[in-house]
Amino acid sequence: MKRLPHLLIAFGLALIVLGTTLSLFSPVDAAPTALVPTTPNDFLLPGTQPHQMVDALDAYSCIGCHLYYGDQLDPPQPHETETWFAWQGSMMAQAARDPLFWAALDVANADAANAGEFCLRCHIPRGWLDGRSSQPDGSAMLADSGDMEGVQCITCHRSVDPVYSPENPARDIDVLATLTMPVTVTAPMPLLGSAAMIIDPLDYRRGPFVITEVVGFDPHSAQPTQLSPYHQDAAFCGTCHDISNPVFSWNESTQAYELNPLDMPGDLSVGFPVERTYSEWYLSDYNTPEGIYAPQFGGNTVNVSTCQDCHMYTITGIGAQLFGDPAMQIRDDMSVHDMTGGNTWVPQIIPLHPVFSATFNNEPVRAEALISGTLRARYMLQHAATVSATLHSDTLTVTVVNETGHKLPTGYPEGRRMWLQVQGYDAAGNLVYESGAYDASTAVLTQDPDLTIYQVEQGLTPALADLLPGLEAGPTFHFALNNVTVNDSRIPPRGYVFADYAALGAAPVTDSQPDPTMYADGQYWDTAVYTLPSGVVTGRVRLLYQTASKEYIEFLRDNNPNAGYNNGQILYDLWQQTNMSAPEVMAEIQFGTMVYLPLILGE
Repeated sequence: MKRLPHLLIAFGLALIVLGTTLSLFSPVDAAPTALVPTTPNDFLLPGTQPHQMVDALDAYSCIGCHLYYGDQLDPPQPHETETWFAWQGSMMAQAARDPLFWAALDVANADAANAGEFCLRCHIPRGWLDGRSSQPDGSAMLADSGDMEGVQCITCHRSVDPVYSPENPARDIDVLATLTMPVTVTAPMPLLGSAAMIIDPLDYRRGPFVITEVVGFDPHSAQPTQLSPYHQDAAFCGTCHDISNPVFSWNESTQAYELNPLDMPGDLSVGFPVERTYSEWYLSDYNTPEGIYAPQFGGNTVNVSTCQDCHMYTITGIGAQLFGDPAMQIRDDMSVHDMTGGNTWVPQIIPLHPVFSATFNNEPVRAEALISGTLRARYMLQHAATVSATLHSDTLTVTVVNETGHKLPTGYPEGRRMWLQVQGYDAAGNLVYESGAYDASTAVLTQDPDLTIYQVEQGLTPALADLLPGLEAGPTFHFALNNVTVNDSRIPPRGYVFADYAALGAAPVTDSQPDPTMYADGQYWDTAVYTLPSGVVTGRVRLLYQTASKEYIEFLRDNNPNAGYNNGQILYDLWQQTNMSAPEVMAEIQFGTMVYLPLILGE
């Protein structure tokens, strides 16, 4: 079978060590006293607690069956769809190696003491479940224990639905009954989220198929494999993809999120909404039995409904081998462990990291998987929106249609942005108008008056800023302290209704206030109108997406609390080596009369 090119070819980067022996798993310099003296109790959440899980296998143990089996079929199944390979190329697998995460973690701990414990439960769940988040900077995590495999096999395949259903394994009743802190949901929230996960304490693995019917016997020798419809439910993904900050609670009288009394657990149902990807989907037309026709995302599933339909698309194939033979009947509904989002930059910097590079130098298959994951993320971006443009006289009208099941863009708010770049040319081919100009040599996005940008900005209210020395009200990247959404211009999905989104903390926002006028109910597109100079006869429109802005990268460098070659500086150096998180072109169209446009290099 044709294999993906080696990382050196695809990225044109050397897998080098940056001249340091820094270890993320050794104690770092003592940080100054945090701005807010929060304790572990402030981040205590319901669900499975540390030290309650046994017999946890490393993800590497799964390679024997779940990698290198595609060639056994005729015709061969593409290597990139093999279970372990697809997962390894995802940011789920790399959540614990993400250099941006480590830089943000340091700042979070400096802002709110012990905040890192809240972050580690999502990014390094194996280490968190084993009790190694007691050091909130991650220094207790063990590289050789499987901690660095991120959101790995056991995290998902031992997960239990927090709300018992007769369709799920009968064993779930016992698991839920033993919880010291049960997961409960308070309306109007559809689920608790924030990685308040429930993991079977014993090695009862779960999945969506009756494995004895598919394989002929149960290959998981520890405990019987359980049939779990929950693993095809979008709520399964919502466990980590709806995030609320438990340190803040909504105060109805002041109409603001305020700091809770310290050293006691908060109520996630009224916590500050950091991410609302699941809620955005939950309130969309995708959350219907019929779903939405989108074969570009679903593979064999042409109408997509759940998160898994798009992010674990189905193929005709198998998911494993046993002793060199295909271990499963060929299925038309085999879900690829794709789990791809829109991050094409971080997979480029992980193999260059001074600590993580050794993993990819020693195991080329991991480097190949990162390339595959990057290509998949680029595909997702290139199919996430439809762009059209019409020019009448000197008026250019551009429409961007959201083709996804959540806001566009969605997810982690800091540094991510999508914008329109509009270029107008005269009859001689001269550039006479530009909005959304991006300088690839400096990573600066020009903030022109016509700029159309889609992003969320979070920040501090004046009341909170008054309590925090050195910080000002307004937009900030102080992730752990932000208590207000200042602006949110992202495009909602099909089925958007303002009142419903506002109730879940997901409404569009202008100047720190929910804005019902930004998008009408039912609107899943945005229209931008540009007045061009009279000489413009043709041009192009590009929709661009960037994982990490220059402002965010510099913030993480400048605000790292640790001396020396710290995680913020490491991230900055990696950013400079890799085209500074160059924007991805999601869509590009021409408008006006055809002329020969100049080739512009470096864009």
